[in-house]
This record gives sequence, C-alpha cells and structure tokens, in this order.
Amino acid sequence: MVYDANRMADWQISEAAEKSMPSPDVWKDRLNLGKDEIIPLGKLCKLDFFRIMNRLRHRPNGKYIEVTAITPTPLGEGKTTTSVGLIQGLGKRGKNVGGCLRQPSGGPTMNFKGTAAGGGNALLIPMTELSLGLTGDINDIMNAHNLAMTALTARMQHERNYTDEQLLRLSRKPRLNIDPTRVEMGWVLDFCAQSLRNIIVGIGGRFDGFPMQSKFGMAVSSECMAILSIVKDLADMRERLNNIMVAYDKTGKPVTTGDLEVGGAMSAWMRNTINPTLVSTVEYQPCMVHAGPFANIAVGQSSVIGDRLGLKMSDYHVTESGFGADIGFEKFCNVKCRMSGLKPNVSVLTTTIRALKMHGGGPKVVAGLALPEAYRLENLELVEKGLVNMVHHIGTIRKTGINPVVAINCFQSDAKAEVAMVKRAAEAAGARCALSEHWLKGGDGALELADAVIDACNDGNDFAFMYPLEMKLRDRVSFIAKEVYGADGVAWSPEAEEKARMLEGDSRYDNYATMMVKTHLSLTHDPALKGVPRGWILPIRDILIYSGAQFLCPCAGAVSLMPGTCSDPAFRRIDVDVTTGKVTGLF
Repeated sequence: MVYDANRMADWQISEAAEKSMPSPDVWKDRLNLGKDEIIPLGKLCKLDFFRIMNRLRHRPNGKYIEVTAITPTPLGEGKTTTSVGLIQGLGKRGKNVGGCLRQPSGGPTMNFKGTAAGGGNALLIPMTELSLGLTGDINDIMNAHNLAMTALTARMQHERNYTDEQLLRLSRKPRLNIDPTRVEMGWVLDFCAQSLRNIIVGIGGRFDGFPMQSKFGMAVSSECMAILSIVKDLADMRERLNNIMVAYDKTGKPVTTGDLEVGGAMSAWMRNTINPTLVSTVEYQPCMVHAGPFANIAVGQSSVIGDRLGLKMSDYHVTESGFGADIGFEKFCNVKCRMSGLKPNVSVLTTTIRALKMHGGGPKVVAGLALPEAYRLENLELVEKGLVNMVHHIGTIRKTGINPVVAINCFQSDAKAEVAMVKRAAEAAGARCALSEHWLKGGDGALELADAVIDACNDGNDFAFMYPLEMKLRDRVSFIAKEVYGADGVAWSPEAEEKARMLEGDSRYDNYATMMVKTHLSLTHDPALKGVPRGWILPIRDILIYSGAQFLCPCAGAVSLMPGTCSDPAFRRIDVDVTTGKVTGLF
C-alpha cells in the first residue's frame, strides 16, 4: 500500500503500516531461519549472528550495494530514504533483497534532523521503537563506556587517598600514576547537550571523586560504538574493548581499559549488541539495523557484522555510508571493505536538486528554517553551476574501479528540465543516472533506480582500494586531501607533525586505519566553502588515537563530539497519547 506522504506525517505512516508488520515468527518462516536463530523482543527481534553465519558460511555472497551522497546541505539529502526506497524497488522487481542501516541516535532525533528511519513511503518500521532506543544497543554502549570512566575516576581517587602500601593491600594492584591533565576519555550521553562539553568533576570531599576537568560526547561518538561497527565476532570485540586508551600516566605511558581491569565488564554490558536488530520497510522487506558510529571520527557505517550476515541471507544487500562520498564512501572503501574483506558491486550516489543549487551559489540553507524560494523554483543556472560537486564525487568513486549510479532523490518542486540536466551531466561523467520518487511512491517510485542498480551489478567492476596499506600516515593524508577532497596539499601543525612522525616510527600503529576528521558540509575543512573549491590547503591540527578500534584520526579543523541542541528542537512536537500510549510527532 502507498500512503499519502503529502498529508500523513512519518509517524502516521509507520502507525498504519505496523498493523501488518511481520511478527518474529513470520520473519522466521519468510527468511528460512531456525527457531534458535531468531531472538524475539516483543514486536521486534534480533538475529543470532553466530548461528546464522555458521549455517550459511558456504553460501555465496549476494550483490553488495553501497549508498552514499554528494556534499549535503545541513538538512541531509536522503541517503537513508534512498536506501530504503532502493530495497523496496528491488523487492518490487522480485529480488531477494535486504539491507543493514545505522541505528538512529537520540541526539538528532530530539533535535533538528529527526530520526534516521527514512521518510514518506520509504520508511523503516516500527518508527517509534527505531527512533527511541530500539533494542537497547546504544544504552548498552553508554553503560560500557561510562563504566570505563567510572573505573578510571575511582582509581584516581583511591590513588590520591591512599599510600602505596595501603593501595596495594586494598586493591591488590600497584599505583598507575594517572596524569589528571592527560585524561583522553570523557563521558557519553545520547543527547545533544552542549552544556556538558566541558565540565569539572569530583567537587566535594576526598571521597567524592577526583577533581579534574572532564567532558561529555554523544553516545554514538564513543569508541565502544566504533568498535561494534568493525568487529568480526565477540572475541574480537572483547579484545578491542580491553585495549582502549583512557589516559596517560605521569611518564607519558598509555593507560588502557585493560590496565583498569574493566574490559571484561564492558564486554558483558555489550554482549547482546553483537546481534543485529531486524526491522521492516513499510512494504515489508527485511532490513537490519546495527551500529551507528559518528561519521566524523569513526567509520560512519552500519556494521561489518550486518553486511556479512546480509550478504549471506539476501541476493541483494544494501548498506549506507555516513555523510558525502568524500567522507562516507572514502571510509567505506579504504577502511570498512579492507576490514571486512568484502567487495562492493556498485555505489549509489544520492543527489538532490536543492543541494546542487546550494553548491551553485544558492542562498544559505539553515536547519530548522524554511528553504529560501530559490530552492522551490526552477533555476537551471544554479543547478548547472552546482553540478561540479556531483561530478567530483562521481570521479572519486570511479577511482576505485566502480562506475556509480546517481540517484536523483526527487522532491515535488524539482523541475523536469533540472532533472534532465542532472542526468546528462551524470552520464557524461561516466555514471548511470536514475530519478527516484520513493518518498512519494515507495517501491514503485524506485523502479528506475532499481533497474539501474541491477544493470550495474551485472556489469561487474575492478574494485581496488585507493591506497596501499603500506602507505605511511602522512602520505595517506596527503593522498586523500588531494585525490578525494581536491586540495593542493596538507599543512601540518608542529604538534600534529611531531605526533605523525612518532606514529610512523612505531610498528604498533602500522595496521591502524586512517580515519579522517573534517566537516561533512564541504569538500574542504571550512563548511562555508561549497561546490568544488580550488587552490586551498588542508590544515591538520591533531591526530586522535583510538587504540581499541585501531584508528588514527587526523583532525582538519575543530570537531565537537557533542553537538548542540537548536533553538527549535524536535522534542517540542513529540508527545504521547495518554489513552493509547502511542508516540506522536516523530519525523
């Protein structure tokens, strides 16, 4: 059934579709799962990763489809909506299709961006549960992360209060001599709470903690979430959770969760997160939701586990990369595929007319405010000028041997002449291009896109990583800056270059992934620069080290792990019907 997306809010469409949503027992039969391979949780269920993978280990993988985007407006360009629409379109073509997308965070859901469940007739259900915690993975990650901070701050208090002899007798562990000025880790919360970015803890008496400056990040920025997105199994997760660097001691030696003897307990909190949650599209195709790491400082993808599982269960498996192709696809190609050993068949580049107009010099787009009139009226000049951004991203994807499919995520204000112009430019740049009206028409509106993706999968490709693993850190950063972002070069701060030299000289970091950190609103480090800027240098001010996830994160510009809540947040419109208990107002 296709719902009237112009008249119905997303939560209303979800509510209507949920009346016929498959139950866990129905999913078990539809997906040919054993009774011990599905874990019912009310109307939802988790999939037992180990049991299913063990049974299907000899089954050939299906087609692997990645969805990315051009450089977005602050509103986002609908990668999730496009991913869901594509799943539905492939389903309409009779394909055995599924997907794995990221779990929405409470931060954007309660802020200006809304949930990451898709929208209109390309929506994941049950939307309320998906938007408000799902089966508790983010809560488990918060508990595991904050347990590490609890262990750290308690240890610092005890080392302050007791002599070496007393400490050894009471704790049976020697002093760690943690440097309070070099605590790397903070606390996490799943909301955008800017007042917690910089805090002081331990105020009070000697038994009220250790007084020091601390901080909060959003839960999805936790290294625990980054680890969940890349692990291959529970043993891998347990090892990585034990290697997280939380601080340095007074001699400059790293202090880890293993030193605090808390990695095992963190793994206990996260043990159930290893299994993906199964949800449904509004047209009742299966889709997993698993992990949701920050795309800035982590890989920004749904999990390796989810993709491995989906490729065994489906003939076509759709996954999504965070932000534009300069961040999401680059990390998908060079990090996620390297870690998983999986080869993509095609990449879908989500494109909107409004984003092209912005890159062509259109008025500033501000989240929470109505779009300026220029984005609602035909303007071929703005579109033509903005096409350079789309063509740049097509070129980035083609560098890996993939010929992408451009998906024009259609808005009702898009003019036929604008769409035709985009199609001509995409095809001239070597990509297939399809108009997709999935938001309005569901799977029927995504048939053109589905057909283009099927053709691209059948063509095959010569996929290759953009750079070899042997390439040194600074050379990798220079390559990405020049070949992916379009910079003329890289300018390292003295502190960042010194750290880079140290990391390059230590063999422990040879296999660490390079996880670039920069704004998603521009190809450059400056969010105000649109289109494809020329004649600029990428500044690197620091390198973050995530020793559990094994990421080195070169930072271009300032990055906050705790976004702020806007002046007109979504939570003002979210409520509960006290007679039915149903949540209203989600979008």
